[in-house]
Parts: sequence; C-alpha cells; structure tokens
Amino acid sequence: MIKYILVLLIMVGCGFKRVDSRPPQVDFESGDSIYDFTLNDINGERIDFSVFRGKKLLIVNTASECGYTPQYAGLQKLHEQYGDKIVVLGFPSNDFGQQEPGSNLEIKAFCTENYGVTFRMFEKIKVMGDDKHELYKWLSSKELNGWNDREPSWNFCKYLINENGELMKFYGSATEPLSEELLKEI
Repeated sequence: MIKYILVLLIMVGCGFKRVDSRPPQVDFESGDSIYDFTLNDINGERIDFSVFRGKKLLIVNTASECGYTPQYAGLQKLHEQYGDKIVVLGFPSNDFGQQEPGSNLEIKAFCTENYGVTFRMFEKIKVMGDDKHELYKWLSSKELNGWNDREPSWNFCKYLINENGELMKFYGSATEPLSEELLKEI
C-alpha cells in the first residue's frame, strides 16, 4: 500500500497525465497480429492485411451523417499528402446515432461525390458492443493489442498502427486528421 501511495505521489509530482498511446516500456505481445486480418473492402474485394506490412496505418470508424463527417476531407488530404508514409483505412459503422444508415454502395457514392475519397474504404461493420468486428476487438482489447482497451466513443475515432503492426495511439473523434498531434507521428 505504501509503495502504491509513493508511486502515486511521484506521478502527481511529475505532472503525470493519462496519455492514450502505447507506453514505451511495454513490449508488444498478442496472439494475433493486425496482419492476420482479411476484410472486404467497400467493393467486396477481399483485402489481406499482410499487404500493409511495413507501413503505418490510420484506422478510422466513419459515418456519413455525423458532425465529424467533414473529416473525410482531412482524411483524403492526409492520404494525398502523406500516402507514401501512412495508409488511411476507413470503416463505416452505424453504431453511433444511426449516422451511417446507407448500404456500402450508397456510402461509397457519398464519399466519392462529396469528398473525392480515394483512400481505402471497407464494408460497413460493427465497431463496438458484443457483436463488434474482430478487427475492432483487436484494436480495443489490451489482451490482444498489448496495451489499449479503448473502443470508439463516437464516429471518427482513430487508431495509429506503426510499421511493425503495433498499435501505437488512439485518437478521439475531435482529433482532426491533419492535426499537429497526428502529423508528428507520421
């Protein structure tokens, strides 16, 4: 108990605050790798995530009728300006406020017509709850990804994966795709 209090006092004295990024002292260990996933893109084509090996990934849960929907423009710009350094992957979901009611075809048309999206979009999936997709189970389970237990709290939450397939950071919806906070990690 005394050790716990001392550690707490040291943390407070050092200005400690919770950061949603992988602690540098934690070794990444999990049963499955991000590269073990195979998912359908928005066109129904099977994409083996092993093709992303050696690249940074930004995984984003998206929605077409959300206050954060204009972030599609920032995600597209990130893809265009930094696509040689990071791969943007969009995952439409209707989990928050029923803000992604469309079919995959409707979602694709919306993204293309309104935001010129050319980054890879995937089929609509569940990103939270008991029936969330296996990818999002991996992203939000510290037993699987090594440190993070945060699942999306709304649309346009972002997960940053490094070139080794390790989850490095979680960004909430309010973090803009071209924010200094995110760009410094690229």
